[in-house]
Amino acid sequence: MDPSPGALAMHTRTAAILVASLAAARAAPAQESPYVDRMSFTIKALTADEIAGYLAGNGMGFALAAELNGYPGPRHVLELADSLGLAEERRATIQTLFDEMNQRARDLGATIVALEAGLDSAFAERRITSAALAARLTEVAELRGRLRFAHLNAHLAVTALLSADEVRAYQRLRGYGVTHDPRHHEGAKPLPADQESP
Repeated sequence: MDPSPGALAMHTRTAAILVASLAAARAAPAQESPYVDRMSFTIKALTADEIAGYLAGNGMGFALAAELNGYPGPRHVLELADSLGLAEERRATIQTLFDEMNQRARDLGATIVALEAGLDSAFAERRITSAALAARLTEVAELRGRLRFAHLNAHLAVTALLSADEVRAYQRLRGYGVTHDPRHHEGAKPLPADQESP
């Protein structure tokens, strides 16, 4: 039985669409990587903002566990010192804590940036080995841990200097509302700024 003219036309259209779809799929370029813009970066794993943040000793989210759980940070306490009604003596103490933390963070950040640059170069020059990679990554991870400790420990130290009312005022001024007072938990004592984490 011969197919009807309508059925033949429908099969012809279906075949044409299928052939066109296959041709388009072959001609379609591969999906572009979301990292293409990083090809021109000096250090492929770090943005310019991240490099600047490390070198300036900025928080970069390292202390969010403290900040968002009611442990004020030194930089923001100093920014809000007038609103918090802090006397000059306490401002000076908190400024010293901030300066010590910031210097430590800048030193660690500069070392992290240098190690990331070395890692990038080792890959670019095709001279990386598995053993060298493991050693470099372990060193970077340890430094990042020490950097995070410096920021978090500064939050502990500042919180120990503030009253419960000042902590609550800080939380309101930062837009967090009022959370719990972290000093109700024992054992949250900062290490001296010159001491490393255990």
